[in-house]
Amino acid sequence: MNKKDLEYFKAKLLEEKKELVEELGEVAKNEPGQGWEATSGTMQVDSADENEVADKFEEFESNKGVMDKLQKQLIEVDAALERIEKEVYGICENTKKPIDRDRLEANPSARVSLK
Repeated sequence: MNKKDLEYFKAKLLEEKKELVEELGEVAKNEPGQGWEATSGTMQVDSADENEVADKFEEFESNKGVMDKLQKQLIEVDAALERIEKEVYGICENTKKPIDRDRLEANPSARVSLK
């Protein structure tokens, strides 16, 4: 892959990373040194009724599922950026042959070819 293509995909991956971090910020908070932790908003514990507690628990569970999915995507994007730095981006991990450009356009963090 030529330098221009690598710069293009790096920019695409950095934009995706930015979007993922923003989305994560909507359902989780990032604790320095501890990583992402799902949130459920705030609640007045003294005045909380059973329904409010149940709603917050449900929101937390939902946010945790979304957070886990976004974290996995973020890990894949970071791994792809690392492959760019190591100059092995766009090479299938199984066949060691170039991954089709169409596949990389659809999923810039792809590790393997579909063929």
